[in-house]
Amino acid sequence: MDVIRWGILGTGRIANKFAQDSELVGTAQIAAVGSRKLETAQVFASKYGIPNAHGSYDDLVNDSEVDAIYVCTPHPWHCEHTLLALNAGKHVLCEKSFAMTANEAASMISTARKTRRFLMEGMWTRFLPAIVRLRELLELGKIGTLRALQVDLGVQIPFDPKNRLFDKTVGGGALLDLGIYPISFAFMLMGPPSRYVGFASLGETNVDMQHAILFDYQDGRHAQLTGTFLADAPGVANLLGSAGRIIVQPRFHHPHALTLIRGGQHEEISAPFAGGGFQFQIAHVNAQIRNGALESRVMPLDETLEIMRCMDDLRAQWGLRYDADGLG
Repeated sequence: MDVIRWGILGTGRIANKFAQDSELVGTAQIAAVGSRKLETAQVFASKYGIPNAHGSYDDLVNDSEVDAIYVCTPHPWHCEHTLLALNAGKHVLCEKSFAMTANEAASMISTARKTRRFLMEGMWTRFLPAIVRLRELLELGKIGTLRALQVDLGVQIPFDPKNRLFDKTVGGGALLDLGIYPISFAFMLMGPPSRYVGFASLGETNVDMQHAILFDYQDGRHAQLTGTFLADAPGVANLLGSAGRIIVQPRFHHPHALTLIRGGQHEEISAPFAGGGFQFQIAHVNAQIRNGALESRVMPLDETLEIMRCMDDLRAQWGLRYDADGLG
C-alpha cells in the first residue's frame, strides 16, 4: 500500500495536531475519525475534510477503509483503545505516555505481537530533524563520549482539582504528561540506567506537582531530569561530553536548533520545519507499515516497556499509586 489510511481515535487537542500535520505527509490520508458522540466526530470530520465520522470507537476500528489507528485519548484509556484497535486488525500509533503502568504496556505489546500488527509509542520528538541530527553528531563523536545529560521541562499551571492534570483518577501528575519527555530523551541517548532515584512534591490531590530524577549508569554517566507544573522552565537539554557539549533549544522536545560547542567555538546548527512536527513521526510509521515492520527501531517496544517500568518504580518511591496499579 502506498498511502496509509488513518483513523483518529479521539478528538482532543492532540488529535487536531495530528490531523493538521498529516496534510504535510503525502503517504497519509485521514480516512475516519471516532468519538464517543457522533456529533463530535462529525464536527471534527467537517473541519478537516475527513470522509467518515463514527459515534463509537468500535465502529471506527472496524471501518474497512482504515489501515491504522492513532490513539490519542487520555492515557488511562490508551490500553483499552489500543487493544480494541489491534484486535480489530489495525496498526496502532499510541500517544505517550504509552499506558498507565508497565503491566498495561506489556499487554499492549503482547497483543501487537500476537496479532502481527505494527505498534509504536507516539514519542514524536525522536523524529524531528534536530533530534535526528543530534543522534548523528553523537555517532560521529563530535563531543567525544557523552558523560552527562541535563534536561528540564516545566509549565506553570494554576491548580484546579477538576483539571485532568491534577486528577489522580485519570492519571494526573507531571510525570506522565511532562516527565515522559526527559525520561524518554535520556533512554534514547544513554540507554536504560543501572539505577535511578526520584524525588517529588505531591499536591493537594496527591499527584506529583514537581519531580527531580537522577539516572546513574555503571560506567559513571549520569542524567539529571526535572519536570514541574509549579514553574516555567526553559526546556533546554544540555549534553556534556568528554570533548565538547551540545545544547538542544529552544525547547528540547520540539527543537529547531542545536548549538555544538568544542574548544570554545560555537557552531549553530539550524533545523527548522513547517507545521507542528508530527509529520515526521507519521511519515516514519507509514514507511514501517508499508515495509511490513511490526515495530520501530527508533522507538522500540521493549524500550517503551522499560520506560514504563521506570516510571512505575519512580511513582512507588513517591507513594503515588493509580487505580491501574491495582492498589487503589
